[in-house]
Amino acid sequence: MVVVKTQNLVKRYGDLLALDNVNFDIEEGQIVGLLGPNGAGKSTLISCITSISSYDSGSVEIFGKEMKQKAYDIKKDIGIVPQDLSFYPNMSAYGNVKFFSSLYGFKGKKLEEQVKKALEFVGLWEKRKQKPKKYSGGMKRRLNIACAIAHSPKLVIMDEPTVGIDPQSRNHILDSIRTLNRQGATIIYTSHYMEEVETLCSHINIMDNGRIIASGTKAQLKNMVSDESTLEIELENIAFNIIDKIKKIDGVVEAYIDNNRLLVVLRGKNIDEILLAINESKGSIVSVNMKKCTLEDVFFSLTGRTLRD
Repeated sequence: MVVVKTQNLVKRYGDLLALDNVNFDIEEGQIVGLLGPNGAGKSTLISCITSISSYDSGSVEIFGKEMKQKAYDIKKDIGIVPQDLSFYPNMSAYGNVKFFSSLYGFKGKKLEEQVKKALEFVGLWEKRKQKPKKYSGGMKRRLNIACAIAHSPKLVIMDEPTVGIDPQSRNHILDSIRTLNRQGATIIYTSHYMEEVETLCSHINIMDNGRIIASGTKAQLKNMVSDESTLEIELENIAFNIIDKIKKIDGVVEAYIDNNRLLVVLRGKNIDEILLAINESKGSIVSVNMKKCTLEDVFFSLTGRTLRD
């Protein structure tokens, strides 16, 4: 069953074409990663899918039905975990989850069961009486998830759910997402952490400039650039004009600097020419390493940018 289907979705903000004929399909039971640099159109696509924003042309279907602003029969089966925290900081965690659950028609004993289930799921039941303004960053993120899933949605959309938290809280959230999926939820997941998408997602879509430019499993995406490799060179000092010189070398697809590392995506074996160019620019090489193709390499090869740009 296709849970989400967009056809030729177009969204404009004045002269800006935010979504350019986007076709986006999600099968039931998938965890689908949505990747793209800032401004690629990810948040706009999610807003249009959930009818938070209108769109200029095209169509959106959820669970085989046309998605409209007042399609409450569809929305009751959708949970949205926004990037910004969305709860009341001066209300207890229990009160927050109870409030959001009640919006979906739960009452009485069933409402109490849903609240307890959601708070236990995110590991906050013992802290349910506390106000979230006293929570750590990771606990706030977990409460954000509890508020979004307390009505047991079939489709869960997560927009940067682990931003700015500690590794332990991040691992807890990732494990929770896997459990949600095993319990039957289909999940759309956006993140600026490539490793999260690699470990979580069964299918990945890469967006840039309002379009989906690549779609497939991790293996399928890597096969798109299988003849490429990444040369990772650690340098003590870097002359920034080195990038222009290296890009002119035959076989170099892209080159960029990340902290004290020079990363070169290349086809072929022109490593000697690259090292010579660095020496001529008076760069001091600490180490050289040839990496296998990663999802980050695929992303950079397709967009010319790193994920956090």
